[in-house]
Amino acid sequence: MTPPSLTDLRRALAAGETSARELLDAALAADRHDAYRHVDPEASRAYANAADAARKAGIDRGPLMGIPVSIKDLYGVPGFPTTGGTAVQLPERFERPGPVVQRAIEQLAVPTGKTRTVELAFGGIGTNPRGTPRNPWDAKEHRVPGGSSAGAGVSLIEGSAALAFGTDTAGSVRIPAAWTGTVGLKTTARRWSTEGIVPLSRTLDTAGILTRTVADAIVAFDALDPRDDSVPERVTAGVRIGRSDGLAWESLSPGVGEAVEQALGELIVAGATQHRLELPFLSEAQELFSIGGPVASELYHFLTTHLPDRLEALDPRVRARIGDAGNLPVHEYLRRIDRLTELNALATDALRDVDVLVMPTVANTPPTVASLEEPGRYAEENLLCLRNTCFASYLGLCALSMPAGKDAAGMPVGLMLMARPFQEAHLLAVARAFERTLGTSAQRLGSP
Repeated sequence: MTPPSLTDLRRALAAGETSARELLDAALAADRHDAYRHVDPEASRAYANAADAARKAGIDRGPLMGIPVSIKDLYGVPGFPTTGGTAVQLPERFERPGPVVQRAIEQLAVPTGKTRTVELAFGGIGTNPRGTPRNPWDAKEHRVPGGSSAGAGVSLIEGSAALAFGTDTAGSVRIPAAWTGTVGLKTTARRWSTEGIVPLSRTLDTAGILTRTVADAIVAFDALDPRDDSVPERVTAGVRIGRSDGLAWESLSPGVGEAVEQALGELIVAGATQHRLELPFLSEAQELFSIGGPVASELYHFLTTHLPDRLEALDPRVRARIGDAGNLPVHEYLRRIDRLTELNALATDALRDVDVLVMPTVANTPPTVASLEEPGRYAEENLLCLRNTCFASYLGLCALSMPAGKDAAGMPVGLMLMARPFQEAHLLAVARAFERTLGTSAQRLGSP
């Protein structure tokens, strides 16, 4: 059974066929894969009751009114604690909503809870010693869901939310989207405010969303975006797909490349054109990421300034990634920042003659939690799952992951589309055209 779309839910709510309270109760009953760090049914019901009361009074607050939404445990949400994936509740100031959550609350969206995250968002696999959600696509083994927005995609697939809020610094929306068969949108840095979100990197953090379909992502984007950039209903000409062979297509798990090639073949048959691009700066972006870019130093600065008691108590895997970032020379930090600006300009110019750049979202299949206990395995898998997604972040692009098919292990595979900075509306229009050809996640992948 195909889950109802955001448009269908909004229509049913407006027609009185259901209520925010009924949708919430169904969402709370669907939580079965440990997607949430914190659930408070009474707090959620207060939001649902407010939405129902407003609708009864003839008030329409917007497209998200009464919609159950999960929110990553980095965002401040009134009535819910924030831990940032740590072992403790963070100070009260981290519960204040920033502009993104505030827009949802003003529309009377209904938070279903705070979803699990890698501690302080510093990891792509999705694990956390305090709980790692189960990837719903493997009923036998506990596979990771992707991170750092670990519970976000899971909440959509299990039905405990119709829209999920995540964050993306180097792939933290797109990796869980790819590995759970959902759609994940990474906005251009500074398009959506990161105020009210526990920071990982002041330079590269972005707010993002996950949905079950591209059509739902468009509804949510239009509801949340502060700019007047409505997504066009249709792309006016054949989509020009850019592709760069090499690094992004190496070391793929069995079936990943095949699923993406199959999807691209279908799109070309439907009228898209493919253009080979030489992008030598991809390897430099990946190298800059692999040495920590500005991220490790910026996280170290945040911790020592705002949460100094948490540094030594971090998840050992997160602590290892920070390494000796506190000793990075200022001149080297500034060199990395300057190089990011230069890479952003190179990428923007290189994509001028295509609509999107495409590649597999994630190279590897989601590993089992047990396999990550093997020496060196976590670091290897984590670096590989972030390799492709880091490109958009380090090149200053907006990006979206959508389902392409399944790999040889029967796990979802993501197709990543990247577009020039602040071209989210066009990116979403292209993705909608692709979805019309490829089908939605439910149509292409079936259900877990």
